[in-house]
Amino acid sequence: MNLQDYFKNSVWESFTASQGLTTDFVVTAAVAMVLAVLLGIYINKIYAHFFGGVVFSSSFAATLVGMTVLTCMLTLAISSNIVISLGMIGALSIVRYRTAIKDPMDLLYLFWAISIGITLGAGLYLLAVITMLVMTFVVFLFYNKKKRGTIYILVAHYESEMAGDEILRVLNKVRHQLKSKTIRGDQTEITIELLSRNNNTLFMEQINKIEGVKDVTLIQYNGEYHG
Repeated sequence: MNLQDYFKNSVWESFTASQGLTTDFVVTAAVAMVLAVLLGIYINKIYAHFFGGVVFSSSFAATLVGMTVLTCMLTLAISSNIVISLGMIGALSIVRYRTAIKDPMDLLYLFWAISIGITLGAGLYLLAVITMLVMTFVVFLFYNKKKRGTIYILVAHYESEMAGDEILRVLNKVRHQLKSKTIRGDQTEITIELLSRNNNTLFMEQINKIEGVKDVTLIQYNGEYHG
């Protein structure tokens, strides 16, 4: 070892010793953080690719990357120092998050990111990679199942009972289920949940032409309908 290498090693060892760290821990932390960024970006891309909502939230997608990295960092910090771990547990216990999660799938992605961050912080790299593969398969499986058809809510207003029977006859070839029926004087409101496999809405024109039908509305169902 020459004099230059000696001084480099001395400076590095002095720095790590002053921070209460070891060279092995720094290397492990660097590897874990790099993997956290890469796997966080992967989760971000999976979320963007399989997103099934109406409005895509780029801020939530970016949160998945940050959540993976920060969780990895917290796990590394907790594992390196008992004092830091107690302080972080106390700090996190008083934090309150008020952001509402509307889609249950968003919770899955958040927990996915957090779990990967913890796993990487614990140094279980193989387990993290296996989990990524398994979760990708699960999301792909249920995404394809979901894409077999689109669920809609049909709301129609009509005046005669015969018109209601005719509406059900038109929908006979479509998988449907009656959700509610409200009668207000001479006018009836009917709400039907139906599944369209090829996004064909020709039945709307057929229903609208039925004598006695005042109007018909078709809404894509996203799990937040309140009857």
